[in-house]
Amino acid sequence: MSAQATQTPAAPRLAGRLIFGALALIALLVWPLLVENVFYQRVGALVMLAALSASAWNLVGGYAGQISIGHVLYFGCGAYASLLGFTWFEWAPILGAPFGIALSLLLAVIVGTPTLRLKGHYFSMATIALAELARIIVTNSPVLGGGVGVSGPALPRSMADLSFISPLPYYYIFGAVLAVLLAFTWWMNLGRMGFYLRAIRGQERAARSLGVPAQCYKLYALLVSAGFTSLTGSLYATMVGFVDPDSGFGILLSVKMVIAAALGGAGTLFGPLVGAAILVPLEEVTNAMFGGDGTGITYVVYGAIIVFISRFAPGGLAEVLSRFQAWRARRAN
Repeated sequence: MSAQATQTPAAPRLAGRLIFGALALIALLVWPLLVENVFYQRVGALVMLAALSASAWNLVGGYAGQISIGHVLYFGCGAYASLLGFTWFEWAPILGAPFGIALSLLLAVIVGTPTLRLKGHYFSMATIALAELARIIVTNSPVLGGGVGVSGPALPRSMADLSFISPLPYYYIFGAVLAVLLAFTWWMNLGRMGFYLRAIRGQERAARSLGVPAQCYKLYALLVSAGFTSLTGSLYATMVGFVDPDSGFGILLSVKMVIAAALGGAGTLFGPLVGAAILVPLEEVTNAMFGGDGTGITYVVYGAIIVFISRFAPGGLAEVLSRFQAWRARRAN
């Protein structure tokens, strides 16, 4: 009887989560079709793009606990590979994505092998330095467009260019890739790799003492994360049709990935999506209110969010929800 009593409350909670998940999925699919304002549709596409990059970062930063602030290195590789493929060979921009992913994987091995041995903020500082080094190299390389950057096709030549007037196709393309990444993350979290990464994040020394090959699994997480981040950069370049050193390798992009994941809940499946759904509209509103790209105001907003998370909810909104559920359970008892 005690076992049945223990299991009974879990069933309604599971059913409630499934119903909530199904409703959220339907809302994500239908919402853009109900909104006629192009600005809101564009914001929706940007939310999906930010959620994709934050979810990719979440693999190594959230699950493995390796806080990379230089993840824009892989984003820039994907963005530049797509548009350089058009500039050099007149390819459809998206055809450059596999080359960007291959380059990102190579850089992840070269960068990750030494830096993943560093601990805490030393690892973060090393990733910042490498990303900034890449930005400087690209800025001073005329063959890569230099400080001017590179552009995609001015007019769509075929459907392969993925050049659309409406933001809706981009919303669904980004959403489909995000669904694949979330499915992989869910599968990984249930398997050995997810178990090992959580152990490494909790206490790496203890995990090593129990036989966990920490260095290998941290590198595996970085490789998968780098590949999806590079694909995100390619999709961004395909939509925007232009990339320069700041938009491809700017440190603010890395900070945005980290904050979106941390705000929703790093190390959780849907945390980056929730964080992106809050962060991107907030950024767009401040940009619209203060004009220009709002870079200065953006830093203020990001700083305020970092202070809030650090002070009140280190686990992000997922922790706030967990506290609320625990409070309700105590009230019920």
